[in-house]
Amino acid sequence: MAGENSTFEQTFSFSPLSSKKFSFLQDKDALALLMKWSMLGRISAQSYSFDQSFYTYNSEKFALCFFRDPDVVSSLKKMEASVWVPLDKPVVSVDVEVVPCTKVSMELFDPIYSCGILRPSGHVVKCFHDVYPDYDELRQMLQEEDSEHYNVIGREERGEFLFRLFKHLCLGGELCQYEDTIDPYINTTKQVYKDLISVQKDPDTKKMSVVSTVLKVSAHDESGRCYPGRREEEQTFAFLIVDPFKRHVTLFHHFYGVGNFTL
Repeated sequence: MAGENSTFEQTFSFSPLSSKKFSFLQDKDALALLMKWSMLGRISAQSYSFDQSFYTYNSEKFALCFFRDPDVVSSLKKMEASVWVPLDKPVVSVDVEVVPCTKVSMELFDPIYSCGILRPSGHVVKCFHDVYPDYDELRQMLQEEDSEHYNVIGREERGEFLFRLFKHLCLGGELCQYEDTIDPYINTTKQVYKDLISVQKDPDTKKMSVVSTVLKVSAHDESGRCYPGRREEEQTFAFLIVDPFKRHVTLFHHFYGVGNFTL
């Protein structure tokens, strides 16, 4: 019983790691694509160190401590009506989903290349849609369960952080200009994933494996959901990506809307 109490009492403290930089937020080509996809200035990542051992079973406590930590709260901003604003009320609860993250290559996307979503040139096949005037088979496969190609990527694979990241980048922001070919989506997904995820090599088998734990998070104050947005929107998201060995955590988030038009 004492053990249970001590686990319950465990708290985490966080310190911003301003030295940690992300290539996708500095590389001109990546920034130009984020601008084209209406995500520039709305997608961001910031890292923090923390002071206790992290275990997945403690994810909710970890996330609650994160959103209540004074150093996090003072550096954390959310977007409302296209303006960055601080969290003005204390967080009282969090929703946490542990997101599967096991992929160390881009093989998950191989089936997309041979099922009719793409032409042999890598161009995305266009298709008709009642609502979207400029629609294509790639977005249809990502969004519509009854589409012809939806099951090309299996249910388990769709749950992976790598796939979710790809989907978020493909769907973009409010004024997204979609790509004609798949390469920019694949390359940017790989770049962001490598920026965010920690891997290690097994000394015996020489196999690479992911050591990060990925948590999809939202926070609530006394009035309800306050972060990443007041209302749920598929393209407004926040993930905590935890490296339990380095004791680093990265908050990766996007607020759906109209992105910046200048680099």
